[in-house]
Amino acid sequence: MSVPVDLLPHLRRARDHIDRHYREPLALDGVAAVAGVSKYHFIRSFEDSYGETPMRYLTRRRIERAQDLLRSANLTVTEICMAVGFTSLGSFSAKFTRIVGESPVAYRNRWAGAGAGHIPGCWLFMAGVVRNFREGGTGHAR
Repeated sequence: MSVPVDLLPHLRRARDHIDRHYREPLALDGVAAVAGVSKYHFIRSFEDSYGETPMRYLTRRRIERAQDLLRSANLTVTEICMAVGFTSLGSFSAKFTRIVGESPVAYRNRWAGAGAGHIPGCWLFMAGVVRNFREGGTGHAR
């Protein structure tokens, strides 16, 4: 299927919305509404344009951000899981392993061996990058 040219800016707007709000719970209906089309038309058009469904794109975006945090932040895997928008550590670990090819812990350990410095978790919490889960935060920056 060829996506009409006049739909492309709407799909980009929806993709940009996913990129900006990946930490939040995103419903397919809501993201389709950003594009101004029905959910099913949105799924087909998005996949035709970007090569993956909107939810796979969202998952990949979350995993990419988790990779960044695992390499650079002094946060637990659970804190990172919640910070990037997952609500289940098991689901996060399974999807991370499927996409990256190793578990989040193995990924972090491999990068730790490279000697890269880590941003202290307390700074990330104070800067609002992530919420403090030990105090009942939701993982969404404010």
